Amino acid sequence: MSIFQAVLVALFVYLGSIGSIVGNTIGWYNLGRPLVASFIVGLILGNVPLALELGLLLQLAYLGSVTPGGAMAWDLSYASYIGIAGALVFATDFATAQGFVWIFAGIGGAIGVAMWNLSYALNIFLNRIAQKGADEANPKKMFLANVVGGQTIGFVLRFVPALIILLTISATGGTNVADYIPTWLTQGLTIFGGMMAALGMGILLSFLVKKKVHFAIFMFGFILMAYFSAQITVLAVAVIASIIAFIYYTIVDGQKKQLGGNR
Repeated sequence: MSIFQAVLVALFVYLGSIGSIVGNTIGWYNLGRPLVASFIVGLILGNVPLALELGLLLQLAYLGSVTPGGAMAWDLSYASYIGIAGALVFATDFATAQGFVWIFAGIGGAIGVAMWNLSYALNIFLNRIAQKGADEANPKKMFLANVVGGQTIGFVLRFVPALIILLTISATGGTNVADYIPTWLTQGLTIFGGMMAALGMGILLSFLVKKKVHFAIFMFGFILMAYFSAQITVLAVAVIASIIAFIYYTIVDGQKKQLGGNR
């Protein structure tokens, strides 16, 4: 990873955060998602296919990631960009990279939470300045506190630590350090990652599956991909799912209308 590549990835760590200059909709809810982050990192580091595979793992694992009341249990943007970038530096195949992605995602996510809490503390002083500006009806003071000061704190606490981490990863030479990591550790992290992905899928299903027939439809699609992936593509399964969904909801809607008419 070159310095320029590290700077670009670190920049997106900031842009994909809550309250970045591009806003929450573009930033946190788009650039901060693992699949989007993996595509961006893949473009920057020149390995989009492997990056997307790793991004899918993180996306499944963090499907249930929320920030209730502003409480940040895990910094998804930091974890995604640092995790995927670090894994791409250390490995060129999915079997090896999926172990490393959890190592670096854990490092990135933990540091991200620390930076998030620090930004909370520093913004207290800016809030006082903004409040004073509101009391004085001084929009310039409010702008300096909320926009200039807030974005400066956010940028420094996200871009700078991320850049240091990425440059440190790059400076290690990747494969030289990887030789010292025991196989049992990477295998254990791979298993852990699979469990996290399963947990994320389970959380998603708990919201989607309302009736037993819904679970049956899901299992049908799972079996198609698990046992017939050589003969059928994801797009084909999506088309089949759309047809089943259309037929199912047409029947259900017809039954509701019939019941309503009988009344």
